[in-house]
Amino acid sequence: MRIGVIGTGYVGLVTGTCLAEMGNDVVCQDVDVDKIALLQGGGLPIYEPGLAELVARNVRDGRLVFTTAPAQVVQGMDVVFVAVGTPPGPEGAADTSRVLAAARAIGDHVDGPLVVAVKSTVPVGTCDEVQALLDAAAAARGSGHAVEVVSNPEFLKEGKAVEDFMRPDRIVLGAPEGRGREVLGALYAPFMLNGHPVLHMSIRSAELAKYAANVMLAARISLMNELARVSEAVGADIMDVRRGVGSDKRIGMAFLYAGVGYGGSCFPKDVRAMASMARAVGAHADLLDAVDAVNERQKVVLAERIVARFGGDLDGRRVAVWGLAYKPETADVREGPALAIVARLLAAGAEVVGYDPKAMAEARRALGEPVGFSLAPGPYEAARGADCLVLVTEWRVFRGLDLARVARSMRQPILFDGRNQYDPEAMQAVGLEYHCIGRGTP
Repeated sequence: MRIGVIGTGYVGLVTGTCLAEMGNDVVCQDVDVDKIALLQGGGLPIYEPGLAELVARNVRDGRLVFTTAPAQVVQGMDVVFVAVGTPPGPEGAADTSRVLAAARAIGDHVDGPLVVAVKSTVPVGTCDEVQALLDAAAAARGSGHAVEVVSNPEFLKEGKAVEDFMRPDRIVLGAPEGRGREVLGALYAPFMLNGHPVLHMSIRSAELAKYAANVMLAARISLMNELARVSEAVGADIMDVRRGVGSDKRIGMAFLYAGVGYGGSCFPKDVRAMASMARAVGAHADLLDAVDAVNERQKVVLAERIVARFGGDLDGRRVAVWGLAYKPETADVREGPALAIVARLLAAGAEVVGYDPKAMAEARRALGEPVGFSLAPGPYEAARGADCLVLVTEWRVFRGLDLARVARSMRQPILFDGRNQYDPEAMQAVGLEYHCIGRGTP
């Protein structure tokens, strides 16, 4: 098929590349001239495991093209995916202006029957707005071309986005009976040979399903962090509690980890957007507000404990931070706990030295190069001479390091483990004063 993709962020770039990998001819378009120039020159604006190789191969083989021209991504296409950002507005509601701008561009250039699949995470009713815009554009131009809008939300995990797209556990397709459902069904058929389902539903149900998935996962994380606080207060171990709870088949182990909270481009904004959407239609959003509030508080719990450990004053103290991305296998720092922790430590007077395998440049940009913050070339260099070490992001590289060497190199061998990655007894054995979350440490 001939596929257009509007937007070359995580979702758009992965979508376009993986569809090209399956033999489709794909054009990816973006209004960001610099981003398209980077892609045309062989670079990538994001880090995602496995993506660079797929992009290079499909560009080389002529199946994947990048452009800034709206007409090129619309004309002659069978399907156009809308995969632009929906950032939060001042009150948390999703800003759909980029989605509607993409719809107007499609309406200006459509030249034949077309299916428009909205992949962007959008409030319920947005696809109806897109359809109305396209219908109005067709009427104004006197065009008889049939353009059908469907909802096709993405469920990609950063760090595993390529794998998730190529081997999905389900495809959610919001579309009535008709051409849109048939075209998208044929397009996705090669990806569903694993026997997992295409879930057909109404457009509005599909729009809500995306928000519901992220809110459910975010709620599990916040609930575990609340349980971790209780565990500490009563002398229980949250890791044992997790085993006791997660072994229940009705609950399961996924996303049942206490830590420093969630971040990234999806969970924070989608929880707030869902709450805003609920309030707008007169529904209660108490739980959604609480999920967000717990998470924002959890981001700085570790930093506050560090400040308390040093008597409320970090002047002259050096703190090493391992991990700046909001999760492993990505360079994304948006809404990440590391940013909140670094900012709090700096405000308390600390000198902060960070290290991350992929996200150091992004963290420096996000923090604005504040006084007292620097980056180290490796984890050992970051820890050397530190009064305290903080593990924020559980990159695999941090699991097998020589922690006895780390302890010997520090001015004060104190470790705050924000992911409960290390064994408390093993840390004490190598000479580290060990603090974690929900395991009985004060």
